[in-house]
Amino acid sequence: MKTPGIAASEITDEGVFMNRRNLLRLGVGAAIGAAIGGCPAAEEAGAKDDSGSADSGLRPLTDVEPARARHRADDEISRYRDATEYNNFYEFGTGKRDPAHNAHSLKPEPWSIVVDGEAGKPGRVALEEILKPTRLEERIYRFRCVEAWSMVVPWIGLPLADVLKRFEPTSKARYVSFETLVDREQMPGQRRRVIDWPYREGLRMDEAMHPLSILAVGMYGRVLPNQNGAPIRLIVPWKYGFKSIKSIVRIHFSESQPNTSWNDLAADEYGFYANVNPEVDHPRWSQARERRLGDFRKRPTLPFNGYADEVATLYSKLNLRRFF
Repeated sequence: MKTPGIAASEITDEGVFMNRRNLLRLGVGAAIGAAIGGCPAAEEAGAKDDSGSADSGLRPLTDVEPARARHRADDEISRYRDATEYNNFYEFGTGKRDPAHNAHSLKPEPWSIVVDGEAGKPGRVALEEILKPTRLEERIYRFRCVEAWSMVVPWIGLPLADVLKRFEPTSKARYVSFETLVDREQMPGQRRRVIDWPYREGLRMDEAMHPLSILAVGMYGRVLPNQNGAPIRLIVPWKYGFKSIKSIVRIHFSESQPNTSWNDLAADEYGFYANVNPEVDHPRWSQARERRLGDFRKRPTLPFNGYADEVATLYSKLNLRRFF
């Protein structure tokens, strides 16, 4: 059921929320954005028509492999405007619509990523070099925020495992972590110490090497908008959105579990694993149900965001209530 608007009573209170702790084709740079969490409150997004995606000004991505059946969520794809015009993006302001209004200040070209730590081939790598060896793929994934909203997005990217293997992680590499860009001129929100910049996230190596994990460089057939993490971001569809770090400038392999931004700020609210689990509530949000962007009624949340058949075995030895 679609609704022409959302009642004010359904909107997540800003004060409550604030208590939370142009890629062209291969070889060319892209529009970029950095974000923390990347998950707006669905209640405030509302419903609207989807005009604007075709004339967004972002270049189409060509020669993309269509989504295979196992990478295509059965759910209705969220509207382009819902997915791109309402985001958390603290580098450009703490308001929900600040990113779409302010992310134009980001300059994504040229772009490179530093790879270091427990790797046989560390170094600084240009984005075009990362993309060249692999044909881009479409992945239509569910995306679930810890704030109990969700969307379904046709991402375009490449398997994270294919990229990481090129740097030859050593036998000591048990984890991989990521960092976003820090530049107070391009990202004026970083002038406020909302978090300890840069934003950091991390995965166990088996999570990172799982076939569902991707590095996305586009969405809806076009390059990523700045506010959605251009030119390159992580997508881990069975975890809450804050794990899918945006605008990556560093990849680090380590033997020990890395520090991550929200886990450092509030470990009792934001676990390192952050797997979608309807049986473990956030202290301020029930996780049993979620609201799809643009919808009025809530729906049941699926364990591991509906990807349990593929990923549940990764956590067979963990107490999922303790290691959330």
